Amino acid sequence: MLPFDISNTILETLGIEITEFTPERVVATMPVTPKVHQPYGLMHGGASVVLAESVASGGSYQFIDPATQRAVGLEINANHIRSKSDGLVKAVGTPIHVGRRTIVWDIRLLDEEERLICISRCTIAIIDKEDK
Repeated sequence: MLPFDISNTILETLGIEITEFTPERVVATMPVTPKVHQPYGLMHGGASVVLAESVASGGSYQFIDPATQRAVGLEINANHIRSKSDGLVKAVGTPIHVGRRTIVWDIRLLDEEERLICISRCTIAIIDKEDK
């Protein structure tokens, strides 16, 4: 069970499902349909970034106190390696630094044949809940 509800969020809108959720690794999938296409029928780079940041920010909740803290995106970059127009992408995120105020994630998006689609690094800021 996830420590947060994805109802009425971008995860629900794009069909993102978190399939593995441990402190060592977070895995999510997203269907590649016209809903995530750019005008030429390929997966939009922004959809890749949404998937990557969803893995990083969601996974960061394992390292914070959700009663007093929030995990929010601070910085993200992405290198788009291969295009994709249909099927399913899988994002595999691993934390590479877990600090008191930041968590840095490596996220790799893979196709069904485990070929690299996108590689991303995302830094999550840990803020106090009242800082909104």
